[in-house]
Order: sequence, then structure tokens, then C-alpha cells
Amino acid sequence: MALSLLCRTTLYFYPKDFTSGCTLEARRFQQDLPKYQGKNTQIIGVSADSVDSHAKFCDSEKLKFPLLADMDGKVSKAYGSWIGFVSMRHTFIVDPQGMLRETFTGVNPAIHSTEVLSRLDELQTT
Repeated sequence: MALSLLCRTTLYFYPKDFTSGCTLEARRFQQDLPKYQGKNTQIIGVSADSVDSHAKFCDSEKLKFPLLADMDGKVSKAYGSWIGFVSMRHTFIVDPQGMLRETFTGVNPAIHSTEVLSRLDELQTT
């Protein structure tokens, strides 16, 4: 899937499909997806799970945004979000020009989507 150069990207890394925190985080992003779309922002989830696992997770949770199967950790490592054999819970906002605009670490899955939306509001006013 090609990313539009006219939109922001929220790239969120998470440890594992179907675990409680990761499921909660994905549900919150899905619940808020219309708000992201209204801010011209694409959501992409990244973990070391396989394409098949991601497909089942998307079906199970009715996710309408893509999940990247980073099985070798190459993307996670590039963002400093790799620990051992899983992605750490980090999120990055990338602007339409490909510049990193925000980094979130120490993410609380229950409120994280709200935090990202709030930061997107701030970025849009600057």
C-alpha cells in the first residue's frame, strides 16, 4: 500500500497480536479512525507477527488500517523500537514530507490514541 505524500502517518509499534494491551490499543485506534481520517492521517501498526497473524487480528478486531509484518525487525530497529524479538510499544508521527514530528514512548494503550489525536491537533496549528 503506497502512502500518500499529502497525509501524515501515525506509525505505531506494538509487541504482539491478540495480547490484551495490544488488542486494547488497536481497538482504540480503530474507534478513533474517523478522527484520524478527518486530520488526513494514516494509521499503520507494526509488529513482528506474521502476515497471517495480522490478517486474523484485523478480521477479529475489524481493523480498517494496515498492519506491517516486521518479522525480521528491520523497520522496528530503524525506529529504535526493537527489543530481542518483539517491537516495543512506541509511536511516531511522520509529516507529509517524511519528517519525524513526534515520538511517544512509555505508551499506555488505554489512552494512547487520545494522546496522539491531541498532538496531531497541536501540530496542525503550528
